[in-house]
Order: sequence, then C-alpha cells, then structure tokens
Amino acid sequence: MRIAINTRLLLKDRLEGIGWFMYETLKRITTTHPEHEFMFIFDRPYFDEFIFSDNITPVVIGPPARHPVLYYLWFEHRIPNILRKLKADLFLSPDGYLSMRSLVPQIAVIHDISFYHRPQDLPGMTSWYYNYFFPKFARKASRIATVSEYSKSDISKSYGIDASNIDVVYNGIKSGFKPAPIKQKESTRHKYTGGMPYFLYVGALHPRKNITGLLKAFERFKGLHKHPTKLLIVGGEMHKTSEIRQFFNTMTAREDVIFTGRVAESELQSIYGAALALIYIPFFEGFGIPIAEGMSSGIPVVCSNTTSMPEVGGEAVMYVDPNNTLQIAESMYLLATNENLQSKLISLGLKQAESFSWNKTSGLLWNCIEKVLLAPSV
Repeated sequence: MRIAINTRLLLKDRLEGIGWFMYETLKRITTTHPEHEFMFIFDRPYFDEFIFSDNITPVVIGPPARHPVLYYLWFEHRIPNILRKLKADLFLSPDGYLSMRSLVPQIAVIHDISFYHRPQDLPGMTSWYYNYFFPKFARKASRIATVSEYSKSDISKSYGIDASNIDVVYNGIKSGFKPAPIKQKESTRHKYTGGMPYFLYVGALHPRKNITGLLKAFERFKGLHKHPTKLLIVGGEMHKTSEIRQFFNTMTAREDVIFTGRVAESELQSIYGAALALIYIPFFEGFGIPIAEGMSSGIPVVCSNTTSMPEVGGEAVMYVDPNNTLQIAESMYLLATNENLQSKLISLGLKQAESFSWNKTSGLLWNCIEKVLLAPSV
C-alpha cells in the first residue's frame, strides 16, 4: 500500500509535542512495515534524519503552511493534487488537519480540541479556522486517533462522532527520561539555580497552560513559607503572553523565577531529573506529556485535576484545582518539606510511567491505520 503522511511538523531542532509524536511513531512504523511504501509530505526543505528507512519517499510542496490562509491553500489545493499524483491509498495526518477536497481515505490524529472549549486562548483567525474546520475534519475522517480516553469522549460528544470510529493512542515517553545520579543533579542545579532546589514547569508559554496561575501560586508559597526553593520555567513563548510578563514584573519573588526558553532534549532530561518536583497546572490537556516525563524522571508531580490529567497521572501524582493558588502553594510546601511524601510519589510515579511507551503508541496507531487499509471498499 502507498501511505501518504503529513509531516510538516518534522522540523530540525524545533520538535514540539505533535512533532515528537510524528517522529517517534513514524520512525517505528516505517521501519517495522517494509511491505508498505510511505510518502512523507513536507511543506519546506526536509532533513535526512527524518527519512527513517528505504521505503520512505520525501515530497516537498509549498508554501510553508503556518497561517490559516496557508493552511487552507496547502490542505485544500496542494494536498489533493499530490495525493492523486502519488496514487496514495491512505492519507495520515498526525496533526489532525485533513483535506476536504480529497477522495482518498484519511486518518486524523486529533490530540485534543482545547480550542473548542477555550477559543479565547488563540489569535482570532487561528481560533476561527480550528473551530470551523476541525468538526468538518472529524466527520470527513475514515478514522480518528487521539491520545486519551478523555479526548475520545470529548471529540465524540462535541462533534457528534461515533466513539467506535475513534482509537485511543496514548503518547509515549523516551528512554532518556529517567532518575538522575546525585552528581548530575548537583551539576544541573548549580547551572540553573546556583545549587538551590527548584520546582519545574515544562511546556509552552500559552494561556491554556496557566503560567500566570503558577507564578501566583509560587509567589504565595514564597510569601507564606520563605522557603529557598526556586521555580524553573522551561519552554518557548506561543500566544498571548503579555499577562505572564505583566504579573512577573510585579512579583516580589521574581528573582527566584528562571525562564530558560526552549532547551535541547538531552538538557531537558537533565533538568527533569534534578527538579524537586514538577508543577504542571494547565486548565486543559488532551494528554499532558510533561506529567508522564516527570514521573519517568523519578520526581514528584503536581498537576491539575481536570480533563485528561487524572487519566495520565493515575494515583501517582498530587492533584490540585488549577484556579486555587493557595492549594497549589500548599502542595509546593508539602513537597518541599515532606521527604516521605516525595519518596511515595516518586515510587508510584515510576510505576505509572511504565504504562506509556512509544513502542505501544506506534503499535496502536498502526492498528488504526490497518482498520482503514483493510476496510472493504464502499
């Protein structure tokens, strides 16, 4: 079979959550299924490191699709033409965008529909595009894959999609996220916080991620307890970050907050391993990869009690209301001072993290693909 795949988010040194999903699953699927031919469709020049096996043919079609107008041009004009030219039997889109004009069977990986519930978090035209087209994509898809039971239920109820047409394909955890040796912890802490312990946040600076709430809780923690622990925020800016900057500038504890921006994967693994705890309190998640990475890194995790996060954390994390800054501040204090609690959460977290692996993920995604490839023609 000839399987065409939207790989526009495979960007060298710029892989984000969905980009990593593409990388980890496609690397495994293409190498373990040499009987099929895969066409990777890029919207800009590609790098050879993303051509994982001999049965992959890279195809570049412009223009780079990074704006709603260009999304429409790429998916509604360029993609149908290239799918016909390639004689594709299936189009897989790991970022959920499909082509309404193509007659080729299509699979959408819709990681979440946070934009449906929180349209205010995105620039106006982007929010409009997502909320206009993604319900259409969901109904157009031969099958849908998503990353949690929560998202499966949410997509089914919000868009009126039969749940039997949606497969749950959990995210995985890379092997480098593991407990760090004491000397490595000391070295990492010295590099980022002058040797002091730190709470960690990992993810984009985005309204949905509740960074302002995190800063407010940390400010309250420092005001109530005068504890020396610092806050390390790892991730790049995305949308609407002015509120974050404005609150940060008013903080009395702002010298104890360190923004690193994006860091390399190997460095991120070291940062996780040296943290006192991960504090991850978004308003909405379809999965919440940092929760799994934190557990796998052998650190305690505090996360929101909303959406998919209890599904990922199970009984291995502390849950908080993302709107309750006092509760979040008190959870910080408990983890900073209670070694028995730390040890308990670390042990439970390492066990819970075993539920998530990219080998499992790629196998589940391939099962979804096969359901379409093997379906009788209508």
